[in-house]
Amino acid sequence: MDRSPPPFFKQGPSANARLAFFALLGIALLIIDSRTGMLNAMRQGIGTVLYPLQRTLLVPRDVLSMGTDYLSEVTRLRAENAEMRRVETVNARTLLQVEQLAQENRQLRELLGTRERAALRSVVAEVLYDTRDPFSRKLVLDKGVQQGLAIGQPVIDAQGVVGQITRVFPLSAELTLVTDRNMSIPVQVQRTGLRSIAFGGPDPGRMELRYMSVNADLKEGDQLVTSGLDTLYPPGLPVGRIVSVDRSKTGNFARVVAEPIAGAERSRMLLVLLLDKTGIPAIPAPEASESGRKRARKD
Repeated sequence: MDRSPPPFFKQGPSANARLAFFALLGIALLIIDSRTGMLNAMRQGIGTVLYPLQRTLLVPRDVLSMGTDYLSEVTRLRAENAEMRRVETVNARTLLQVEQLAQENRQLRELLGTRERAALRSVVAEVLYDTRDPFSRKLVLDKGVQQGLAIGQPVIDAQGVVGQITRVFPLSAELTLVTDRNMSIPVQVQRTGLRSIAFGGPDPGRMELRYMSVNADLKEGDQLVTSGLDTLYPPGLPVGRIVSVDRSKTGNFARVVAEPIAGAERSRMLLVLLLDKTGIPAIPAPEASESGRKRARKD
């Protein structure tokens, strides 16, 4: 039986013949190109034609690479931003602590200067917190009976009188400010020498000079100092400043309002003068004791 394809489907030379022909043609072209380089122009033309297709096929790879780089950069920037925030927070906290320490150091230097001017035995106390009573002005200090504090002892800061000790515990004490409604302190007008008593005023942070005659020589800006008549506060300590004198009300007395000079609301360090109720130091100062011993030895 004849198994050859019909004449219509005949495809010329056989596949083996075509393979052998094209193999020999390829070998010949390789030899000719290596010796003469005649196919360089053809290769450049084909490369130029295929370049857009190559770039199109590389777009998915480039997009994927760019997306990966973008995500990596965003992650890196977020990490750097978080680290910068942390460093900024640490630096801000350190700066605040440095400023607070500098302020406390300045207050301590002022208190030491006040102690030298007062020439009385005293102890530096730190304000722990305000009392929760909204109708009183009191502070709690970190010094108590073990440090020599007693009821009635005056408390000052670098500017003037803050108040006095009204309650003591072994390791703490309660300070009542001069602006408390239940506080009173004998004062003297520094300009004229006029004596009076300053009471805690009804307004927060204010004091009043009660029972002052409408003809009293008082004016705004007059400085008030301790008179020393109560044998508790040493004379001459700054107390307050007159801010208003109202003589318009009916009656024989003027309404005189003063503000305290001491910065009790701003100071953390205060000075407690260790005096008893007679104004005498509760314990002799070390300097006085030493000078007394020297005089005894000379005698």
